Amino acid sequence: MRRSMLLSLVAVPVLLAAAPAPRAKAPFKVTWLGHAAFEVVSPGGTDLLIDPFLTQDPATPAADKDLAKYKPAAILVTHSHGDHVGDTVAIAKASGAKVIAAYELASSLGLPGDQILGCNVGGRLQVGDVTIHVVPAMHGSTPGGRPVGFVLTFKDGRSLYHTGDTWIFGDMSLIQELYHPDLLLLCVGGGPYTEDPATAALAVRKYFHPSAIVPMHYGTFPPLAKEDEVRKAFAGDKRLRVMKTGETLTF
Repeated sequence: MRRSMLLSLVAVPVLLAAAPAPRAKAPFKVTWLGHAAFEVVSPGGTDLLIDPFLTQDPATPAADKDLAKYKPAAILVTHSHGDHVGDTVAIAKASGAKVIAAYELASSLGLPGDQILGCNVGGRLQVGDVTIHVVPAMHGSTPGGRPVGFVLTFKDGRSLYHTGDTWIFGDMSLIQELYHPDLLLLCVGGGPYTEDPATAALAVRKYFHPSAIVPMHYGTFPPLAKEDEVRKAFAGDKRLRVMKTGETLTF
């Protein structure tokens, strides 16, 4: 009996020492290019552009207006309005990138068929190590199919939600339930077009539990909310990350 007890006591620290240390998650990078335009580089190095309205955006830094610098695997476009389609066609033609957008919009861009990845709400696509989920947005998109948002899910389970242009809507609860986004790229612009900062903040409180919130689609043109309005609406929320155009954050 004493010998077996001694062996048990000796075995415990051996077992504890053999437990593997938790792996650190590889980072992903997000660059705000102005308005609703972002470049996202996944943990595995997959480069994606979202809503690349660049050359005509007064807020985009001059260095980021050089379209030759972009070599994305895919360009994601939330809807057909010019401040979101932007330079999609020029970048796609120069780089060979595929374009992911509502089927009607993607098909209308005049690109070769092998560069078009048309989609719709509920769809899922795989680009490199990123799974792209197509979700609703409450907005307009005429001509060119319905407006959408995109949830990018990485292999380590983390996810990023680009809301597109939208107003708060009840199905945001399902986006949280299905994809539990860690990072929100959140439309806050207000004016006559989209949800304003206060409504965007309500959407977060009501539906989401992110680790970080990056506001977008504000300050570009006079009707849109300004930075101080955004900060006021999210006052006290330490998850808010107000980016400068051209800035890159690592998550």
